[in-house]
Amino acid sequence: MANQPAHPTLPLSRRLPLFVSLSVGAVLLALSMSAAVSVGAVQVPLASVWGILINKIVPGSIAPYWSAGREAIVWDIRFPRTILAAFVGAGLAMVGASLQAVTRNPLADPHLLGISAGAAFGAILALLHTGLFLGLLTVPLLAFAGALAATLLVLAVSQFATATTADRLVLAGVAVSFIVMSAANVLIFLGDPRATHTVVFWMLGGLGLAQWGQLIYPLVVLGFCGTFLWLSASRLNAMTVGDETATTLGIAAARFRLVIFVVGALVTGVMVAFSGMIGFVGLMIPHIVRLIVGGDYARVLPASAICGAIFLIWADIAARTVMAPDDMPIGIVTGLIGGFFFIWLLRRRAP
Repeated sequence: MANQPAHPTLPLSRRLPLFVSLSVGAVLLALSMSAAVSVGAVQVPLASVWGILINKIVPGSIAPYWSAGREAIVWDIRFPRTILAAFVGAGLAMVGASLQAVTRNPLADPHLLGISAGAAFGAILALLHTGLFLGLLTVPLLAFAGALAATLLVLAVSQFATATTADRLVLAGVAVSFIVMSAANVLIFLGDPRATHTVVFWMLGGLGLAQWGQLIYPLVVLGFCGTFLWLSASRLNAMTVGDETATTLGIAAARFRLVIFVVGALVTGVMVAFSGMIGFVGLMIPHIVRLIVGGDYARVLPASAICGAIFLIWADIAARTVMAPDDMPIGIVTGLIGGFFFIWLLRRRAP
């Protein structure tokens, strides 16, 4: 594939140590989550938010001075929604960073490469046609299967069309995305009309259906896959230089690239299953992170996870407040921001 141009980064002397960077990021993430739980159609003071949280963790530790209605809003609605936003943002950002490494393509992103479209196809198939024949696991599993099938289809199309350059790989992904989404629209057309409104809203991206009982699935997938990607940081660094260099270091480049695509499909499939289609997070966040922490993937991946989580939390805050009390699909917010970022990225890469 075509060589990826070097990303502009801060000079080494101006970079913070990794521990300090992650500590600052963790504090910002905690503050963002607090703000997300507090802000909404019904404002809840931060003191009440933390009081409810502490009282849920250690029952009876604080005498409740808030109403039962506010406690239900904070604990049953906003906390699960905010945590899901953090998981989805972190997962998509890490997948985007990893795909950009193994494809040596700064434009690689689960959304642009058609992976999100494949996940949406699988989820729609489960929601409208097959039913939950495997219980709550049905939607995530079929979303993963759809994401994996779309990934393999992109790779097959790129080989068939000899689309081996960075830009052509993105074009192959966009083509597959259009095809898969057309098939998904057929599933919607053939499905129960009473359920199609919910599915269409879900396709635009939304976190309003988050529940405590379902958070275990994105948590487990993000934990295992995120750890695997972070432990693979040295191999991802080698892949950014080129397949030949990676091979000389003992890395089976083609096999490792396929593994990263499969891991990316798993993470994307599960996240899309619970949040709908949310684009451009995997494209934007790694670029912003590299400007701050440099190009070493041991730093890029954890920083991308934190920044992706923070970004999607604030995107969800915007989605909930711009048209309050109605919820705007979060995919509209990320698409608007991502579109302008994409234009800026193309301008920066122009000769």
